[in-house]
Amino acid sequence: MVANGAPLPPLPADVRTAESPENLGIPGGRNVGIELFGPDGRDVDVVLFLDDDGLLPGRDSAELLRRAFAEDPRLGIVSFRIADPDTGVTQRRHVPRLRASDPLRSSRVTTFLGGASAVRTAVFPQAGQLPGEFFYAHEETDLAWRAQDAGWAIDYRADVVLHHPTTSPARHASYFHNVARNRVWLARRNLPVPLVPLYLGTWFLLTLARRPSGDALKAWLGGFRAGWTEPCGPRRPMRWRTVWRLTRLGRPPII
Repeated sequence: MVANGAPLPPLPADVRTAESPENLGIPGGRNVGIELFGPDGRDVDVVLFLDDDGLLPGRDSAELLRRAFAEDPRLGIVSFRIADPDTGVTQRRHVPRLRASDPLRSSRVTTFLGGASAVRTAVFPQAGQLPGEFFYAHEETDLAWRAQDAGWAIDYRADVVLHHPTTSPARHASYFHNVARNRVWLARRNLPVPLVPLYLGTWFLLTLARRPSGDALKAWLGGFRAGWTEPCGPRRPMRWRTVWRLTRLGRPPII
């Protein structure tokens, strides 16, 4: 149990805990959780991330995950299906692929949803942990790209369900700033040089096409500028064969 900028509640003695006096952000808090399992996560085979506003309703979730990782030694990450607890509906944005019209179809994907996921601990020594400087937004894609560049696969499993209230990420004032800044950081850290302008240009045009409000656009442009002027951590561009692999899976790293 990680308390990220909040005090820990009373817990059983056998629960491993960490308490940060400041909010480290989503990736920073999850990294603290990873480190609870010892150097390089050697104490366990798989880490399951569960945000504090999520609930696993199925009693077979752990067994489904154990079987998935056991049957595929190159499977590095599993992304769960997120459903509203009242309606059972899965929003398209919660399906980590472009063809998201059928959320009940499991498939191999190129990214994952961090608050409803399981990661083989062997991924972290090769791909690194989540980028703590992102605070939130696109941190999963950063790890996903690096994991796939190291040869790991990612699956979206519709039969592993997490209940989460239907909310909009835009409810946070910093959403548009972080989305734009981290998108630039994502490209600067991970993409071959020729793909950086293609990726960012595509997202720039998509953002304008969605016609955000004046305040939202101002925050987005400020974040886009910050992405170029602020340090983003070490650069490790993916190999071209990884670009081709992502393309074959239906999501080339330009969108």
